[in-house]
Amino acid sequence: MAKVSPLMIAPPVIFAALAALFYFGMQRENPDDLPSTFIGREAPPVPEADLEGREDFDDATLRAGEVTVVNFWASWCPPCRAEHPTLHKLAEEGIQLYGVNFKDEAAQANKYLDNEGNPFLGIAFDPKGRTAIDWGVTAPPETFIIGPDGKVLYKFIGPLVGSDYEQRFRPELEKALEAPR
Repeated sequence: MAKVSPLMIAPPVIFAALAALFYFGMQRENPDDLPSTFIGREAPPVPEADLEGREDFDDATLRAGEVTVVNFWASWCPPCRAEHPTLHKLAEEGIQLYGVNFKDEAAQANKYLDNEGNPFLGIAFDPKGRTAIDWGVTAPPETFIIGPDGKVLYKFIGPLVGSDYEQRFRPELEKALEAPR
């Protein structure tokens, strides 16, 4: 009887395990949605630094009894530029919108806001991206909906544009705004 090497068995076993993992991963309710570990938790601290010449905000702002939207952005980020008109519309609607500018140069960020307009009530400055790590931000733009009690209600990864904005972010924002306080 021929001996079967473990090296001959390992690849099919590994393939079957990965196939099963992928299959069950695709059976989630919404396979395109990336769950955030921050949902239902207190929002992490915001940077103490501000963008020179701009209104800032602090942690107390996120716990002031209002639904708040926090947007992580950078002037060098093309998707951030694409979502900028949507941010202006949110501000015009009276949404409590705050920005965290990260991994950016202050002069470039201010120039961008001077040219395109500033939709934010306040901006915190995170030039090294340390706060972004605490918030679980991987790349800009990322936007968080914070409840009146300072807890993270929703995390949206990517630019607030098009049908993705309309079908995913907007319903979550409406739900947060309509919730009893």
